[in-house]
Amino acid sequence: MLSRLVLTDFRNHADAVIEPGPGFVVLTGENGAGKTNILEAVSLLAPGRGLRRAALGEMARQGGSGGFGVAAALAGEVEIATGTQPAAPERRIVRIQGAPAAATALAEWLTVLWLTPAMDRLFVEPASERRRFLDRLTLALNPGHAVHSNRYEAAMRARNRLLAEANEGIRAADPEWLSALEAQMAEHGAAIDMARREAVAALAVRLTEQPEGPFARAGLMLEGWTGAGETLAADLAQGRRRDTVAGRTLAGPHRTDLAVTHLAKGQAAALCSTGEQKALLLGIILAHADLVAERIGQQPVLLLDEVAAHLDPMRRTVLFDRLAGKGQIWMTGTESALFDGIGPNAFRLTLGPAQH
Repeated sequence: MLSRLVLTDFRNHADAVIEPGPGFVVLTGENGAGKTNILEAVSLLAPGRGLRRAALGEMARQGGSGGFGVAAALAGEVEIATGTQPAAPERRIVRIQGAPAAATALAEWLTVLWLTPAMDRLFVEPASERRRFLDRLTLALNPGHAVHSNRYEAAMRARNRLLAEANEGIRAADPEWLSALEAQMAEHGAAIDMARREAVAALAVRLTEQPEGPFARAGLMLEGWTGAGETLAADLAQGRRRDTVAGRTLAGPHRTDLAVTHLAKGQAAALCSTGEQKALLLGIILAHADLVAERIGQQPVLLLDEVAAHLDPMRRTVLFDRLAGKGQIWMTGTESALFDGIGPNAFRLTLGPAQH
């Protein structure tokens, strides 16, 4: 839980301090006031590129110093911060209790989950978008997942570069170096695959236990590449020529997809209506939040951007009831009336006209 959030030259916020409570945090204001920017700042307090996946240089306020800062106090005890310096606007800096740290270390202190309007097309987007979604869910249950993912990606990029250079006649690929990189990919790929499968299995069980209601229950399954360890190393070694021609690596956990179905209808999520797809996503997020709280002993911070605006009054009431008492939930909307069903105990902040 965040007890204090400080923004410096972040997006349209020159200097902002927010001291939210432990439950609902409701941000309202006109479009462009910076509500989603605040959610994005919170999302940067976890590993990764945040809910917009924007470049760091895009986050610094126009007309500001050229860098930005996002700092938070967690339950009043732990101080974490991230941002950039004007001299290096694309180099991320992370500090925990004032000491430099890797971005992956943030997962040990805070779990952040989010749902944004941009995610409404998740089930019809390329598989890479569903993998990113799956990896965020997995990271919340297994903080070490980020380290394995980063090391796997680094080894794969190095292997692809060696194969490309050999194909272009720049230099011959060193077989021993390729084998070493493939061994790294196999080691970290096995850990990635296992963590994903454990997360999907646990979440699938939790989803079947969810009560019937307006948020459709989803069935989850991994599709695409399967295999790990020595199997992957052998596949990579045998597939060097194939991968050279393709210009990319065609085997490994980066080729996995998350298949989602509407359990009640027995239909693939991609074939469901837009409203059903949003309900499926909400159901997954809610079930996952419960699972995280059970597994790691603390509630995740939930960021729900413009969710209430797309629900009828009955579904809004059900959503607020489901979320009550489940940790800190940040919600945005243009109208305060959308959140009347939450009650008087929420922390409410109305943002003024956009400032840049």
